[in-house]
Amino acid sequence: MVMTDRAGPPETGDVAGGARTGRNGFPMRARIIAVAVATAVLTTVAVVYTVTAARRADSADAPSAFGLDRGQLYFRSARDGDGAGRVARLAAPAGASGTTGASGVSRASGVAAMRTEAAPAPDHRTTGGPACERFYAAGGTALCLQRRSGIPPASYAVVLDGKLREKRRIALTGIPNRARVSASGRMLSWTMFATGDSYATTSFSTRTSILDTRTGYLIKNMEDIPLTLDGRRYHSPDVNYWGVTFARDDNRFYATVSTKGRTYLVEGDMRRWAARTLRENLECPSLSPDNTRLAFKKRVRDGARDPWQLYVLDLRTMREHPLAERRSVDDQAAWLDDRTLGYALPGSGGKGSDIWTVPADGTGAPTLRVAGASSPALVR
Repeated sequence: MVMTDRAGPPETGDVAGGARTGRNGFPMRARIIAVAVATAVLTTVAVVYTVTAARRADSADAPSAFGLDRGQLYFRSARDGDGAGRVARLAAPAGASGTTGASGVSRASGVAAMRTEAAPAPDHRTTGGPACERFYAAGGTALCLQRRSGIPPASYAVVLDGKLREKRRIALTGIPNRARVSASGRMLSWTMFATGDSYATTSFSTRTSILDTRTGYLIKNMEDIPLTLDGRRYHSPDVNYWGVTFARDDNRFYATVSTKGRTYLVEGDMRRWAARTLRENLECPSLSPDNTRLAFKKRVRDGARDPWQLYVLDLRTMREHPLAERRSVDDQAAWLDDRTLGYALPGSGGKGSDIWTVPADGTGAPTLRVAGASSPALVR
């Protein structure tokens, strides 16, 4: 018989079979197993809760009320306060193709005046979208490039539907840099810096991917595409691609390729999986909604200091003209309509970035559209 003392620790004694028991009469081995099972269950619950909370925090899902609506300008908000780093939206820009900035800054007043005097249009942005480093949307589909700190840091390409709900997540390596969606929403492309973080130097390497959302087929790195340069099949280990833009047929595309210190515009064919160079010194192409022109950045100065200027190339005549924006733009400009381009520039004091617009025909002057923002995309 086992005696217990309620005021002190339980005593143990012998029972049938020699098993040790506690004061409640349970065998000691059973108690140990029960405690171990309970500990394992609690640990599992804690791990599941932590992982779920982390996924919830990193989820690209946005509230269902915040979706892709036509006529809205979407962008990554960089303004201090709630919503920083998340996608926000404004009503479609009015008068974006005007000839002066929002404060009446004329082309003759110079770059310095534009930086200090220009003011954005009334900013009634709606926040609440997903957290992204780069963003683009078209045809009821959005692409959100995310980067999460850690050792090592993790990056993702997140495909979103028309209500900005996550449909697919693809793990990536590197720093998010460019994002594009075809007009239909079917074809997606993104570029990551594998090494380096600027196109202004030669010490960088990129990895550009293409995803067909209809078939689910993913091209992880388009460097293996058969390339024809100056009429000849070309091979080189230093080939880099970036800045893809798609035609309306979801088959033809344009991109930048660099090799041997030179950059080229390439025209690609998805069905044939082939690309050919069209001309030199053309980066980050962006095809107009009518598919007749390409906006791009052109290197106009050697070195890493203010090397580029925005241009537009007419694909029918292959003639190009500079835009009224005279500052160096390191961005893949976005067509807000067939007459207007939007792009990001560093904010005042070099902090953050702002979205500017400029007429595509080379007239007028830049207009500050959204302060504290980047990655513009006007949903049609």
